[in-house]
Amino acid sequence: MKYAWIIALAMGITVGCDNPVSKKIKETKENVSNTTKAVKELNTMQDDIKALQEKEPLTNEAFKEWLPEELNGMQRTGYKAGQGSYMQIATIEGTYTDEAKTKKFTVQIIDGAGQTGAAATAGMRLMFSQDFEEETETRMRRTVKKDGMKAIEEYRKNNNSSEIQLFHNDRFYVKVNGTNMDLDETWSAMEALEMDDLAS
Repeated sequence: MKYAWIIALAMGITVGCDNPVSKKIKETKENVSNTTKAVKELNTMQDDIKALQEKEPLTNEAFKEWLPEELNGMQRTGYKAGQGSYMQIATIEGTYTDEAKTKKFTVQIIDGAGQTGAAATAGMRLMFSQDFEEETETRMRRTVKKDGMKAIEEYRKNNNSSEIQLFHNDRFYVKVNGTNMDLDETWSAMEALEMDDLAS
């Protein structure tokens, strides 16, 4: 499905519910194991979510203006803005490739501002409260901390591709993928995005 990543992340939102954020938090509490970190995060995130509800989500124009044309020597080859607009969720996706077409970098961002955006990203935030590390012959996946933010990074050894997920400034869910790019290259490209300029 073309927009499956948006729909999957927004599952559980009930349209027309009086308080979808409260319902989403309740569902998350039921589905997340009762670990100390998860419980602590649930207790502290509710005020953040209420604050996000009061913020205006970014417009498609603001997202497009922010998305760079060039990134670490790679040119932007495409973008999609507003894929989640029918659910009142602000989103952007950008794709970059190098001149030789050997590398591909994709960034997907969901704005957690607004009532629906706050509800959709509530469960995602809990992912980053956990610590884990796993490795097989073909794949490595673990949580790390970069510049004070928790991230989940994954590297697939058999095809030299990587994925990084993080929750930037307690508002933006960010997922980047690097094809024929190791984790260092993918981190470098993501850091070049200058996320701090979003909603500044």
